[in-house]
Amino acid sequence: MKGKLIILSAPSGSGKTTIVHRILASRTDVEFSVSACSRNKRSNEIDGKDYYFFTTEEFQQRIKKNEFLEWEEVYKGTYYGTLKSEVEKIRNKGKHVIFDVDVVGGLNIKKYANNDALALFIMPPSIEELENRLRNRSTETEETLKKRVEKASYELTFADKFDKIIINDNLEKAVQETLHILTHFLGK
Repeated sequence: MKGKLIILSAPSGSGKTTIVHRILASRTDVEFSVSACSRNKRSNEIDGKDYYFFTTEEFQQRIKKNEFLEWEEVYKGTYYGTLKSEVEKIRNKGKHVIFDVDVVGGLNIKKYANNDALALFIMPPSIEELENRLRNRSTETEETLKKRVEKASYELTFADKFDKIIINDNLEKAVQETLHILTHFLGK
C-alpha cells in the first residue's frame, strides 16, 4: 500500500517546521519529504537533509524536465519545489509522506493527491507574533523580514482552503492537535 501525504503549510515563522519535527519523532510510519530550492544554503543546513540545494539554472532545467510535483518562484529568482522522485521513493516504502511547504505549494500537492492527502494550515496567533518569531530567529535582514511579513499576510488569506486550521499559540497544544488529526486521517 502506498503511503498518504500529510501537508503542513504556513507562513514562515508559524512553527510548522517545529511541529513536523515533533511528528517525525513520535511516528515511525511517517517520513519527511525534503524540498528543493534555489536559495543559498544557511550555515546550519545540510544539502539533502534540510533541502536539495540547486542553482537557479539547475532548478529551471528540472522544471523543464517535469521533475517537480509542484514548484513556485517564491521570491524573484528564488524557487522552491517538491521532487516527484522524493515523494515516490517514500510512498513506495509504504510510509506516509510529510511536507513542510509554503501555502501555494501545499495547495498544489493537495490538488495532485486529492483524498490521499491531508492539508493542514498552521496559523500564527497574530501577524505581530509572527514578526516577533522571525526576528528572534536572527536569520533575517530587515529587508527579508519585511518581505516575509508581507508574504505572510497574503498567505493567511488561503487558510480556509486547507482541510484543517491549527492555531499555534501554544506549541504543545498545536503538536497534540496535529497528532490527533493525523491519527484519525491515517487510521491508527
